[in-house]
This record gives sequence, C-alpha cells and structure tokens, in this order.
Amino acid sequence: MSFSQDANKLFDAAVVDYHKTDNVDAVMNNPYPAQTIESVLYIKNWIDTVQWHLEDIIRNPEIDPVEALAIKRRIDKSNQDRTDLVERIDSYFLDKYSSVVAKPSAVINTESPAWAIDRLSILSLKIYHMRKEVERQDVSADHKSSCQKKLDILLEQRVDLSSAIDQLIKDIENGDRYMKVYKQMKMYNDPNLNPILYGRK
Repeated sequence: MSFSQDANKLFDAAVVDYHKTDNVDAVMNNPYPAQTIESVLYIKNWIDTVQWHLEDIIRNPEIDPVEALAIKRRIDKSNQDRTDLVERIDSYFLDKYSSVVAKPSAVINTESPAWAIDRLSILSLKIYHMRKEVERQDVSADHKSSCQKKLDILLEQRVDLSSAIDQLIKDIENGDRYMKVYKQMKMYNDPNLNPILYGRK
C-alpha cells in the first residue's frame, strides 16, 4: 500500500478506537511501537479526535464560563501538540530522503508532506461523523440526503488528497521536488515575544 493508504487505514482505526468510549478524557492505547511513524500518526489523529469533541463541547450555549475557559486552554495546548507532531512527521520525511539529491529542475511544494497529512487526518474525522449523520434514524430524509451528498464529496476529497500526497512523496524521492521545512514561530506562546506575558515581568 502507499503511504496515504496506510495513513487513512490507521486514521480510521484511531477514530473508531476513540469512539469506543467517546470520552475526551479517555486514555489513549496506542497499538504501535514508540518512535515509529505509525505511532506518531496514531497520536496525531487521537489528538485531532479529542480536539474535535472539545470544539463541540465548548459550543454548548449553556456551558459554564469557567468550564469554557478551561476547555479553551486545553484546545490551545492541543493545537500546540498537533503542530509539534506535524513537525515530527516532517522530520521523518527529511530523514528518510536526506540522501536524495534534488535535480536542478526541482521545485519546492507549497506545503510540506506533514501538513497535507494533517488535513488527511482531519478528513477521517469529517467522514466518520458525516457517515454517522447519514445513518441517523431520528432525522428527516432531506437531512440524510443532504449529508450523503456531503459525505460523497468528503470521500472524493480524500481520494484526491491521498493521490496528491503520494505524488508529492514520490517527487521528493525522485528529486523532482525538495522539502524545506520552517519550524513554528508562534509568538503568542513565547513569554519573551507575547507583550501580554512579558509585560507582566
């Protein structure tokens, strides 16, 4: 199987694993050996899935403001963790293809493989939840029909994105494209760069 096929299979399994409890505080049981790319991808999707549900919870109009703030802080940390994992995935590709010599005609891609894989992880969640809407028995036929059309588009989108990811990886492997990764420079998390934080010193 291609990298995207493996990733899609893994992402789908991780989403199903989460929904065995459907609890944002559930303990993750990563089935893959530590430090492998499969393990990193599983953790990435688990974090995405938990954050998906935190985003649902925080939109409850009757949520207690104190609880909402706590969840917002948790989402902020989750976003940082997600970004860190994307960088780990890119590091995997940088290391794997470190010996490849780019051709003189090689071009850089608009995004790195890991950021495209990040979107693939989110797509697995969209597909799972849209399929659940199609399967609901307490909604109108119009609702189910509308959701089925959206599901069809999401599935088509996954095919296209998967193909693009595999082509990008192949181009990097062949020297037709090259990777250039810029590490995150989030200023709001840095106490030396966020004026609200360093102003308190």
